[in-house]
Amino acid sequence: MSKLFIGGLAWHTEENTLRQKFEEFGAVEEAVVVKDRDTGRSRGFGFVRYTQEGDAQKAIAAMNNVEFDGRTIRVDKASDNGPRGGGFRGGFGGGGGRGGYGAPPMPY
Repeated sequence: MSKLFIGGLAWHTEENTLRQKFEEFGAVEEAVVVKDRDTGRSRGFGFVRYTQEGDAQKAIAAMNNVEFDGRTIRVDKASDNGPRGGGFRGGFGGGGGRGGYGAPPMPY
C-alpha cells in the first residue's frame, strides 16, 4: 500500500475526477480531496492511496508537474508523519528557581 500527496489541485476538482485519472496507473484504494471544514471548499490538495507500490511509482512518474483539470499538479509520496502541528507544547513547569535575593532577572 502506498499513499501519494497531490498538490496544486484546481478548486473545482472532485474526488471522483481524481480517482478516475489515477486509476489509469493501477487499483486506487482511496482518493481524497481535502476540504476546508468550515466552508467545504477544496484546499487545493489531496491524497491517493494505491494497493501496490509499483502503481504509485508509475503515477508519480506520469503525473508529477503535469497539467490536470486545468492546473499543474505536484505528485509525491505522502509522508507518514501523522498529524501536523504537534511537537513540544510544554511550558515552564513548576516555576522553580525564580526570584530570590541576588538572583538575576528572568529573561522574557
